[in-house]
Amino acid sequence: MIVAYAPGRVNLIGDHTDYSGGLVCPMAIQLGTTVELEPGGDSVELESADDPTPAHFSLDIADAAAAAVRPSWARYVAGVVAVLRPPTGGRGRVSTTLPIGAGLSSSAALEVAAALALGAATSDPLRVAQTCQRAEQLASGVPCGIMDQLTSVAGVDGHALLIDCSTLDRVPIPMPPGAEVIVVHSGQSRALAGSAYAERRGQVEAAEAAAGVPLRRAGPADLGGIADPTLRRRAHHVVSENARVRAFADSLRTGDLTTAGALMTESQASLRDDFEVSTAVLDALVARLNAQPGVLGARLTGAGFGGCVVALAESGTAAGLTVDRATLVRPSGGARVLTQ
Repeated sequence: MIVAYAPGRVNLIGDHTDYSGGLVCPMAIQLGTTVELEPGGDSVELESADDPTPAHFSLDIADAAAAAVRPSWARYVAGVVAVLRPPTGGRGRVSTTLPIGAGLSSSAALEVAAALALGAATSDPLRVAQTCQRAEQLASGVPCGIMDQLTSVAGVDGHALLIDCSTLDRVPIPMPPGAEVIVVHSGQSRALAGSAYAERRGQVEAAEAAAGVPLRRAGPADLGGIADPTLRRRAHHVVSENARVRAFADSLRTGDLTTAGALMTESQASLRDDFEVSTAVLDALVARLNAQPGVLGARLTGAGFGGCVVALAESGTAAGLTVDRATLVRPSGGARVLTQ
């Protein structure tokens, strides 16, 4: 029996920057997904603790997004099989402690755990992440970046990760003593396939073409040539967010939690106004969190359109929060095979 585990992640700052090669600062968390697999055969059959319908498909599956792949979560595993092409399938079980549709990368955790259970080599974390990124693209039809899968594979206990999505270099950033990271579900579920994620990515690509310079290297002065006001706002978010990620990582290094929290709140305003991926529910939750004693800053996390808000707070804040669905999360290590 192979048992593989992969964590979810919370992105502290740097959303909608990854697919233009920008900077992000996520951290793997202590919540995650486990795949238990007894290897053998030419198909994959998995039961889920959260779904009475088992997943069952052959190793030669060609269309991971096909409606015939049921239940819907099975498409992410089918995507892994389609990309990884393991020589042997197996039967087993999936369980998770991650909330689904909350923006904490439950799909990436499932992909990574499945890939490790099916034989992907933990010695090459980047290759595992790239395999799982492609799997998610096949399964969902969404042109997602690599942040979620790479964070799940390469998380470092006690640290956030500063990831350069151009080079895929990763720098562990210690989380300062006395910092709490709190995730609060908005109650507004979201799925990227049903959101405007692909439209936003297309707008970023169009803005980059209009600017004539990669947004990863652009500054505010480079955006003047973008005539379309919507595209200019999208580009302004990406450029300003990259700068905020750099400043945020520096603030964590020096233990300046006040500045780090303020940068998160600035990021929320940019996601709301320039990138337009927040919602009234998320905006209200961010405002409510920022009014709580001990909270230093808050923002939506993930692609937006619903899901969770993340807050940076002083030690002891989580215990006194007067909001529902709040979870104190810890920076945790990356994916691993538990037994083999």
